Amino acid sequence: MKSMKFSALTVIVIFVICSATYGQTPPNGPAQTKAPTAAVTEKSPTDLANAALLAHGGDKLKQMKTLVMRGTVDITTSAFNQAIPSTFYTVIAGDKYNYELNNPFQPLKQVFDGRQTFSTIQGFSLPPITSLGFPLLPKIGDAGYVISAVADTKKKKTGFRITTPEGYYTDFFVDEKTGQIKGYESSYDFNGRSITTSAVIDKCLMVDGVLVPEKYSQRFDLGQITAYADFKSKSILVNSTVDDSVFAIPK
Repeated sequence: MKSMKFSALTVIVIFVICSATYGQTPPNGPAQTKAPTAAVTEKSPTDLANAALLAHGGDKLKQMKTLVMRGTVDITTSAFNQAIPSTFYTVIAGDKYNYELNNPFQPLKQVFDGRQTFSTIQGFSLPPITSLGFPLLPKIGDAGYVISAVADTKKKKTGFRITTPEGYYTDFFVDEKTGQIKGYESSYDFNGRSITTSAVIDKCLMVDGVLVPEKYSQRFDLGQITAYADFKSKSILVNSTVDDSVFAIPK
């Protein structure tokens, strides 16, 4: 039973990374600390989405080519409330990615080389990282990414929904004065189980013209168990050269 709990925690941590932000602190410190504002005057979903894109960097966010992140995440659950400390290393280049998660119980690595996925845990595969949460923002305006209103149950919150060509969706909630994202929610199926996740952004930081969440908390509802994660990136490289060998599938 104990090992099953820890395996579940590992899966949850990876889902956190899937929905992760672009990190926050570059090697030489932030290029700028004052965040731009994109005041929301119209309430249509498209206007809200465009304001959010502008507030978080606009063209600089959309033109980001590569991203390398390192950080920490502490996990607790309703069944096991002792924090499980983990570290992560994530590399993204277009659709390609490499995840490495280290914790005391079950390290995990997953790689997608643009065609196939490899995981060190047999039978385990994640949704694409660019299809859920904050990494969807650069897709605003791209063909196949549909902007619509949030679900009827969330109408009291100002926000918009992005649905990917594969059918994944995220509801984003915005600050009406600045246009900045203050939280988001997603739901998806994993091995026949419905998972709902929500994030609350506590602090943002400007990095090389891109405004990214620096610190946020995330909740996962898994039916019989609820998990909580406190996420913080420690370092980030944007548009650095990434060798294709990083995404090589182990033989």
